[in-house]
Amino acid sequence: MDDIGQTVVRGENRSAALTQSLCKELSIELARFPRVRLGHLPTPLEPMDRLSEALGGPRFWVKRDDCTGLSSGGNKTRKLEFLIADAVQSGADTIITQGATQSNHARQTAAAAAKMGMACHILLEDRTGSNAENYNLNGNVLLDRLHGAPVSKRPGGADMNAEMETLAASLRQSGKTPYIIPGGGSNPTGALGYVNCARELVEQATDIGLGIDALVHATGSSGTQAGLVTGLAALQSDIHLLGIGVRAPRDKQEGMVFDLAAKTADFMGTGLQIDRDSVRANCDYVGPGYGLPTEGMVKAIKLLARTEGLLFDPVYSGKGLDGLIDLTRKGYFDGMENVVFLHTGGSAGLFGYPDIFDLPGYE
Repeated sequence: MDDIGQTVVRGENRSAALTQSLCKELSIELARFPRVRLGHLPTPLEPMDRLSEALGGPRFWVKRDDCTGLSSGGNKTRKLEFLIADAVQSGADTIITQGATQSNHARQTAAAAAKMGMACHILLEDRTGSNAENYNLNGNVLLDRLHGAPVSKRPGGADMNAEMETLAASLRQSGKTPYIIPGGGSNPTGALGYVNCARELVEQATDIGLGIDALVHATGSSGTQAGLVTGLAALQSDIHLLGIGVRAPRDKQEGMVFDLAAKTADFMGTGLQIDRDSVRANCDYVGPGYGLPTEGMVKAIKLLARTEGLLFDPVYSGKGLDGLIDLTRKGYFDGMENVVFLHTGGSAGLFGYPDIFDLPGYE
């Protein structure tokens, strides 16, 4: 904080009034797109002081998108507010989507469809080869079915977009009007949810006089990061955004994010240009593959459960935390004061992986 009433979005000496004006302009732009209210927004922005003490780095904060409310919460709810609205506007009565077996996106999509009185069909790709009963039937898969969505499996490596198109054609023949949502809700319409999140976070920080140096999150299908890149660009913010990859190699991940961010900016129609250098991904924490446990992820989930009382998931946010913790210890955030971790939700997935934590039984 410089003077009274003036905040510093780290690296930018500009007034709170200017930041608020840019946030308002972005809010007006987003209001042009159809949206249904599914989430509990804004989500909290909270300090993680026990984690900060344990790591000895900057002060850590958590943006609680695990608190979006829909079917135990998560980041996909923000995307679904725009995607489901588009489906409704197009006259759809049935939603089709796809994901990996323990897909947080599939769970939230099934819940959103149920809330809107729409049918939902979920195709799950076997990306891990696990035959464990809990992995295949518990956690998110249990909730998919509880929300009334028929679930079917496809082998790893299947062309899931083609599989959804085939299902859509079959549903049309039976008189349904399907709407296909891509995996992760990651297209320009869905990414608007995280353009809006960038605005929300910057507004929250401005209101409390918080200068955010860096924003860290798990990145997979690219929609969350692409939306944040686009939103922060629209706000002229130089918050250091870093995605911790959970699936693809760095070049591929950054390429997907940049491509979608550019398409999202074009979709918004404001003339916004995306700087390639604003897209950063560290993919050193994927481990043996998508959805496959790592020692660092397990340790990170335990640490946050036991220092902050927060639950993270084994596929996305747990590996994102592993990256955050390891990079802190390696000095990546040296010189920074405030680092925010975006909690993308997914704690339901813990119940698909009950045996990886080596927890004691009853005493």
